[in-house]
Amino acid sequence: MVKMRNVFKVTLIAVSLLFAGQISKAQTKIGYVDFQGLIGQMPEAKTIKPQIDAYQKQFVDQLTAMNNELQTKGKAYQDQSKTMTAAVRTTKETELQSLQKRLQDYQTDAQQKVEAKSNELVKPLADKATAAVKEVAKAKNITYVIDSSRGNPLLVSAATDDLTADVKAKLGIK
Repeated sequence: MVKMRNVFKVTLIAVSLLFAGQISKAQTKIGYVDFQGLIGQMPEAKTIKPQIDAYQKQFVDQLTAMNNELQTKGKAYQDQSKTMTAAVRTTKETELQSLQKRLQDYQTDAQQKVEAKSNELVKPLADKATAAVKEVAKAKNITYVIDSSRGNPLLVSAATDDLTADVKAKLGIK
């Protein structure tokens, strides 16, 4: 019985050591890539900015027209306010406040629409770049890839951990 316990203990220790050895072999490798720079260098990216600018211009033109109307009515109010009755003055002030609120609401809505359009146009590029990053990381046995374009999260890193060049090659970017 004692002999059986000793054999069990030796076997348990051997299995534990074998298991611990396997865990230490599974090291985590980390790489990084300048994701925003990568997307900006993709050939398809050159067509996005003009599309966004054209889309944004329609909102800028409307905002300029609304602002000009506000400025014109505001100047007219200042010029004529001394001769207006209290009721007319109140009506004009309400009209100016309403126009200013519409301008602010339109500006907020325009910003949201331009941002949504930009995200819509960039998404296919981001998906393509992400797929390339995943392929390169898998080929190099890298477990985690950090986006170095978002500030500077890397305090110390080896140049060999930078996957940007490999991903650019995968995407056909020179």
